[in-house]
Amino acid sequence: MSGALAVLSSPFSPQQPAWISASTADTSLRTQAFIRRVYGWMFGGLLLTTLASVWVISSPAMQSIVLGNPIVTIGLILTELAIVIFLSFRLTKMSPAVAASSFVYSFLNGLTLSVIFWQYSHASIVQAFLTAAGMFGAMSVYGLVTKRDLTSWGAFFFMGLMGIILCSVVNIFLRTSGLSFVISVVGVFIFLGLTAWDNQKL
Repeated sequence: MSGALAVLSSPFSPQQPAWISASTADTSLRTQAFIRRVYGWMFGGLLLTTLASVWVISSPAMQSIVLGNPIVTIGLILTELAIVIFLSFRLTKMSPAVAASSFVYSFLNGLTLSVIFWQYSHASIVQAFLTAAGMFGAMSVYGLVTKRDLTSWGAFFFMGLMGIILCSVVNIFLRTSGLSFVISVVGVFIFLGLTAWDNQKL
């Protein structure tokens, strides 16, 4: 018995693998803290979008600028598209300061989305928000806990995202209700897939 204990206590005996350490044991806590920070920044972006929308709906001058001029509206949409493409390709290379510029997108998105307050009732907007938040939350959890490798999903859903963005821009001029319905349905599945993929990548 004492011989066995001596072997176990020997510095040459295979006790614990070298990679098991305090830092390894804390990986789960660090991951949770990182995810909380990510969603904290995301909440800040959504709050900025909301405030920008409220600014438009409460200011006749902003309504005239943003909603009363088609050139400004199209310019805002194209600028948002350019920011999304830039951020997508520079995601792993940009500095934190440049990454923080994505809040410009949040602000512009709030300006363009303010139009929904004239198209839909407040009850419909709240219902849509709660439904989207629930679906986003469910897919976020799935992406974080699933053991399935979602790496191959990224390219597929990103191409789908580019497709629905282009179709949406084209439909601004065509104003086809059938195409709008298809874009909405396909968009739901694409964003659900991207949500799960992004969270696993995080």
